[in-house]
Amino acid sequence: KMIVEIAKTQEAEVGDGTTTVAILAGKFLENAEKLLDKKIHPTVIVKGYKLAAEKAIQIAGEISIPLKEKHLLKQIVQTSMTGKGAEGDKEKLSEIILNAVDQISSGKELDLNDIKIEKIKGESIGDSELVHGIVLDKERANAEMPSKIQNARIMLIDMALELRNPEIEARISVTTPEQLENFFQSEEKYLKDMTNKIISSGVNVLFCQRGIDDLAQYYLARAGIFAARRIQKSDLEKLARATGGKIISNLSDISDRELGRAEIVEEVKNGDASLIYVRGCKNPKSLTIVIRGGTSYIVDEVERAVKDGLGDVAVTIKNGRIIAGGGAFEIEVSRRLKIYAKTFSGREQLAIEEFANSLEAIPEALAENAGLDQIEILTELKKAHESGFYNHGLNLFINKIEDVYTAGIIEPLKVKTQAITSASEVAIMILRIDDVLISNSKNQKPQEVNME
Repeated sequence: KMIVEIAKTQEAEVGDGTTTVAILAGKFLENAEKLLDKKIHPTVIVKGYKLAAEKAIQIAGEISIPLKEKHLLKQIVQTSMTGKGAEGDKEKLSEIILNAVDQISSGKELDLNDIKIEKIKGESIGDSELVHGIVLDKERANAEMPSKIQNARIMLIDMALELRNPEIEARISVTTPEQLENFFQSEEKYLKDMTNKIISSGVNVLFCQRGIDDLAQYYLARAGIFAARRIQKSDLEKLARATGGKIISNLSDISDRELGRAEIVEEVKNGDASLIYVRGCKNPKSLTIVIRGGTSYIVDEVERAVKDGLGDVAVTIKNGRIIAGGGAFEIEVSRRLKIYAKTFSGREQLAIEEFANSLEAIPEALAENAGLDQIEILTELKKAHESGFYNHGLNLFINKIEDVYTAGIIEPLKVKTQAITSASEVAIMILRIDDVLISNSKNQKPQEVNME
């Protein structure tokens, strides 16, 4: 449970590196077990691990490089996609991610919530696209409404275009047919007044957070207005940021400043389902990445790769430092930690050394995934780093050891430091556990004891 928790934390904090953090946590515990078998007390191991983790973060800062050239972001995205289902289309997907980030980022501030991801089953991964606007998994409220609007003037409302229900239980007493007719007419007049306010404002597209009554739909359709109902609040907010409109809560306050703008709003059929595209927003601060794929599994896998790529870009822009990938980072930190361990005379030295050995699990995993000899690769990497080539790592595209920084295999520093911090913390916490007590099932009856 704790390892699942740190994987979730890693995803939430930096958006990538969940496999790394799980591998490291497991390896830290595995190597700690070796020390426990040698009768080294858990407190000593914990102290050594804490010292090693602090030193590892310090070393990471020393060997990292400031991000100076923007084109390196593309290489970071492509590195994050390597080994995932979207690897074959990483060139196209990385362009989409970087264009989206360029549009919504301002300096070091980047909110990934402004990038909506919409998944569509059908066509190929290469047909995925960036929409400078919002795509909604909705359809028109009424089939009589136009399916496409050019030069859209968009109104966003978070109220219902329906008859209001009284908040308390109420009964209406009707004694004559005329009273019943007047009641129905007053309802119709209420709905007509509401829709007339919308129609007279000059809008041709309406997005409503709540319901739209059938009669209101009829009036809007007759006026040639495209309307969609039951839009999620989060999507309505994204529409506001994309179109430049404001969410209206009172129809009496409608003015031209509250309306959003887009070149085209249209409903597009996708098999049995429909999607609403709001395209061509002038300076959108919220966008949509439309992911396509042949099956739902492929689409989910591409979404995972895109989210990892977005997370890596966001954390790199914020932190501003990068490191060489392909296991180069882990080998160099491990090498320097082993030198650091020799400065201790006590048993902590052994714990620091095992911490350093644990980091080698990452290049080992890379070698194994590539079908290469792990021991041979690890030996070659260590030899290169001992010779001062601390950017040498495993290039999985050619299955060779080389300067991976020059080859464009780059990762954000924060992804690695977060993984080391989280994995060491969980290992330390588990090492502090002295005993595990397992309770009986609640449904199990207490065992009877014969006192005779």
